[in-house]
Amino acid sequence: MEDFWSKAAKIGRGYLWSILLWAAFAPLMAAQNQLLESEDGVSIAYWKMLLIAGAWSMTAALLAPPLFAIVRRFPIARPIQIQRVAAYVLGACPYVIVSACLRSFLLPPFDPNTQQFTARSWQGVVGNMHLFAMQTWDYLAMLMAAHAYEYFTRARNQELERAQLQQALAESELQALKSQLQPHFLFNTLHGISTLIEVDRTRAKAMVLKLSNLLRTVLQDGTSDLISFEEELKFAEAYLDIEKMRLEDRLEIQWKIDPETRSLLVPPLILQPLVENAIVHGVACSREGGWIEIGARQAEDRIEVSVRNSVRGKGKSGSGLGLQNTKARLNYLYSDEASFVFTVSEEGVAGAVLHFPALGSTRAKLLEEVPDVKARSA
Repeated sequence: MEDFWSKAAKIGRGYLWSILLWAAFAPLMAAQNQLLESEDGVSIAYWKMLLIAGAWSMTAALLAPPLFAIVRRFPIARPIQIQRVAAYVLGACPYVIVSACLRSFLLPPFDPNTQQFTARSWQGVVGNMHLFAMQTWDYLAMLMAAHAYEYFTRARNQELERAQLQQALAESELQALKSQLQPHFLFNTLHGISTLIEVDRTRAKAMVLKLSNLLRTVLQDGTSDLISFEEELKFAEAYLDIEKMRLEDRLEIQWKIDPETRSLLVPPLILQPLVENAIVHGVACSREGGWIEIGARQAEDRIEVSVRNSVRGKGKSGSGLGLQNTKARLNYLYSDEASFVFTVSEEGVAGAVLHFPALGSTRAKLLEEVPDVKARSA
């Protein structure tokens, strides 16, 4: 039943727009015909001219929606079908006949000599057919407009489908990156726990409990594209607590977080891979240990997140999965609006710096500023 009323409303809107469009031409046609008649020495009242022009306009307005529906069902598209083109050309004949009959039904014939409308008759219908050139022109104009509208609609729908496919592909690739990052993080953390099992079972047990809390957080945020930076910082702090239990005094942690950045939205697990990389390749590999500094600040409409660490020993060789993953996720979420830079200075300091749009923490503001994030979150 809802489908029926939806189609009925759509048909009604089509007729309404058609009538409004053609009705706008009626006053102009009436003024033109009155000028032509006055040049021939015949004076006809404007309101009568308006009725005559209005009848022809209404005839075209009532025939336009069915013609548009036929074109929508049988468009002339590539490869061009000669039979269909010929059918549309020959369709001018039935259009002229139907138009003449409909015009006679809407308004009786007008006799310019008596300045009166006469009774409807078959001769009046035939007389309307004598204006076949004007009616054929109306038919061709509507035919071209219908094909142009159909072409525009199909092109728009194809572009929309293409955009949806690209978005679905980006989402699937982003989910693949997330699923790739989580086992990497888990394996590295388990490796750290395994080093303590034989040395300090109590600490190893405490680390397992903290790891379970971390994994619970990962599962909770696994379906979200963006979380508050406050949540991301808590996750990084929990991860560093595990590393602090393992490295003890060898790990020094410094925080330089501007308060206004805590409410901003960031991708989940965007900070943890950088912290993990700094510890594995900068601190844990050094006998003396080292320091790690985590900072964040907002500059106008962008947020800068940085992770710096000391480099004193020869770091472990790795695939660089965390850094590669970070770059890829920023690219999928922000395209060219985000940047990622990783450097190692001669003074023995490594640094990873992220720049991306600073989005507010309220969902309403997010959907207002970034419409494509709305599509991802739907």
